[in-house]
Amino acid sequence: MTRKILHLDLDAFFCAVEETRTPSLRGKAFAVGGRPEERGVVASCSYAARRDGVRSAMPMSRALRLSPGLIIVSSRHRLYGEVSRQVMDILYSVTGLVEQISIDEAFLDISDIRDDPERFARGLQARIRDELHLPCSIGIASNKLVAKIATEVGKALALKRIKAQGLAEPPNAVTVVPAGKEAEFLRPLPADMLWGVGPKTSKRLAELGIHTIGDIATWPESELIHLFGENGRDLSRHAKGIDDRPVVMEHETKSISQEVTFSVDIRDDKALEKTIREQSAEVARQLRKNNLAGKTIKLKIRWPDFTTLTRQTTLSNPTDMEDEIAKRAIDLMRSVRKSSQAVRLIGVGVSGLGEPVRQLGLWDFDAEKSRKLQDVLDTLQEKYGRKVIHRGASPE
Repeated sequence: MTRKILHLDLDAFFCAVEETRTPSLRGKAFAVGGRPEERGVVASCSYAARRDGVRSAMPMSRALRLSPGLIIVSSRHRLYGEVSRQVMDILYSVTGLVEQISIDEAFLDISDIRDDPERFARGLQARIRDELHLPCSIGIASNKLVAKIATEVGKALALKRIKAQGLAEPPNAVTVVPAGKEAEFLRPLPADMLWGVGPKTSKRLAELGIHTIGDIATWPESELIHLFGENGRDLSRHAKGIDDRPVVMEHETKSISQEVTFSVDIRDDKALEKTIREQSAEVARQLRKNNLAGKTIKLKIRWPDFTTLTRQTTLSNPTDMEDEIAKRAIDLMRSVRKSSQAVRLIGVGVSGLGEPVRQLGLWDFDAEKSRKLQDVLDTLQEKYGRKVIHRGASPE
């Protein structure tokens, strides 16, 4: 049976989320990211801003020069993570064969779904728009490689058409490549659209007179292997539209972590400890959601000169409780940092993961009560959001 693989990409995701919270941003040039005076970069930008030449990963100072009226919106990564999970919940409701590859992208294997692929894609797109008010673009093909490129091509064509109409809006593209037409679809596209073709490979291909994916497909595989090693074999197969990789539902989780790079170096001890507690709470929440606990607590810290330290401690029993993770992480920070010493980045992680061990001893009833309380908090926060209720701060 020919496979049907769907690739979904949320259009300008961070900006789209911000527009759902602040509708007045719609149609305006704005960027999500840090302030220009604080070494800020563009994390995402609206389509109106892109029309002015603003792009992701661009220094915010340059973005402002290109688009003087640009509105800057501070990033809210916890919010984006929550909305991403809501999107993935919708995807899992239509098939269990989902591979999330980033906060705003996923593959679905819809081979067993009998509906017409384009009609199915339009329905999924409409559901995400109606329920979450988010735009997305979709590519469908017989494999992951071609499905993802189909999304990219569809978005580019839609944006070109939208620009010609003098508009600035999400592409909302749906592109379907029929089975057997993979090589034909790929043939005219630039070589650097192919997975595995980075800047160095692209330059070498151009030196050989290879400019399109079709050009790669016509070269003998043996010559490509000679020129590029094992990557040459992949180049040859991919250029012909061949990709046998399955949709991978889950990867084994080896660690769970949270980190943040501050836009301005932080010296305040209390502010850093508050950040560690927030990170520990999120790490603990992810552990519990995945029915995991860990024995090794890790701290990552970076000074303004980019010197980066990691420290860890191992517990006698695995934990998934934020208070214990936070206490150990704060102790680790205090072991390497002097009071008021400036910090550029800080992160908390837990490794040595396995299923939680529940051994209730004679004196462990307080711990069990705390766990039951945490279960209630998790349920409420999952249903109503992270801010609806939380534990009070522990007394100093």
